[in-house]
Amino acid sequence: MKAVIQRVIHSNVKTDGKVIGEIGKGFMILLGVMQGDTKADADKLIKKIPYLRIFEDENGKMNLSCLDVNGEMLVVSQFTLCADCSHGRRPSFIRSAAPDEANMLYEYFVQELVKAGVSKVETGCFGADMKVELINDGPVTIILDSEELK
Repeated sequence: MKAVIQRVIHSNVKTDGKVIGEIGKGFMILLGVMQGDTKADADKLIKKIPYLRIFEDENGKMNLSCLDVNGEMLVVSQFTLCADCSHGRRPSFIRSAAPDEANMLYEYFVQELVKAGVSKVETGCFGADMKVELINDGPVTIILDSEELK
């Protein structure tokens, strides 16, 4: 499972021109579910993401987590994170999980963020064509892969 975390001051996601998820200060998370991913992969990300100390403290040091600053999170499914670009110029998405499995793990991930204490968790619409807007703060962008986490 792969996640791209962007520290934002505002983010929203739209479908058919209508805002379906919107947050203020917090994390905009793109989540890609790979074939073979399980709840254990989601749990690894959940144990890391809300606690990433990438917000500045009173001394200007990145020392505070999203939970510390009462940050919000917008989670958008992103199967293209699973792209294999090792051959040719056209990405292959064969490593992406099947839609039913990916959606189940996406929903589980969102529920676990809420259980972890994130004050507000918004989502996109799984499988839909979405438009994402954000104001990246910093900019700060972190990429996590559950395979690389202990």
